[in-house]
Amino acid sequence: MATAPDHLFVLRNNFYLGAFQAAINNSDLPNLSPEDAIERDCLVHRSYIALGSYQLVISEIDESAATPLQAVKLLALYLSSPENKQSVISSLKEWLADSAIGSNAILRLIAGIIFMNEEDYNEGLKHTHAGGTMELHALNVQIFIKMHRTDFAERQLRVMQQIDEDHTLTQLANAWLNLAVGGSKIQEALLIFQDFSEKYPMTGLILNGKAVCCMHMGNFEEAETLLLEALNKASSSDAKDPETLANLVVCSLHLGKPSSRYLNQLKIAHPEHLLIKRVSTAEDSFERAVQSVA
Repeated sequence: MATAPDHLFVLRNNFYLGAFQAAINNSDLPNLSPEDAIERDCLVHRSYIALGSYQLVISEIDESAATPLQAVKLLALYLSSPENKQSVISSLKEWLADSAIGSNAILRLIAGIIFMNEEDYNEGLKHTHAGGTMELHALNVQIFIKMHRTDFAERQLRVMQQIDEDHTLTQLANAWLNLAVGGSKIQEALLIFQDFSEKYPMTGLILNGKAVCCMHMGNFEEAETLLLEALNKASSSDAKDPETLANLVVCSLHLGKPSSRYLNQLKIAHPEHLLIKRVSTAEDSFERAVQSVA
């Protein structure tokens, strides 16, 4: 029996690979079912969130929107301001406890993303571990890697490979796990990102993936070239991509070049980024040490 065509395949792929503007520009798809139309709208709004257009998403999704879109709005509210975080998390927990909507896949995905961002990995897994979609499986891989449990991440990857070995998210999850394991696996990760760069238009995500592989292999000059290309490719709306800036900070330090400009850009655009938090903690510790011997 012939399977129905997947009208959202290209849109999803653009989103997964970080081609957010392309996802937005090519989202006017005819003859979508109501379910596909909601998924399309979620992907478009999540693309705007990835480009930093939080207020646009907040203003466009009203209270009559479907649960998945309301969940996406929660993510925009969460990311738009530190002051919103507690109220968003309270709303999220309330919705997840509601038997009518708590099992919704997009709501569980957004919960996983937010709790991962909060470094509350156990709470995140409570809502994502059951899977149900490739995105939920891929998020589980990310959470397990952050918990330094590559054994669990590998188990989750095998589940994805059994579902669809060639799926973009399966390939991405495989690359993330290879980077986390390190050693000879770095070359395998590089091959995955190289394959993406040959099949699809180059994006910041692909360039950063290749650059991180190069850094692991000690090729910092090549990594810098890739990262500068990622900055040049970025449109004005996403030129302050946090991972590109963070990777450029690390790369510059290894090359003995000034890194303060990239660090300052990251601090201004993404004050909550993990690298900024670590730098701030290190500076505070240094200041206390100075005070103690003064």
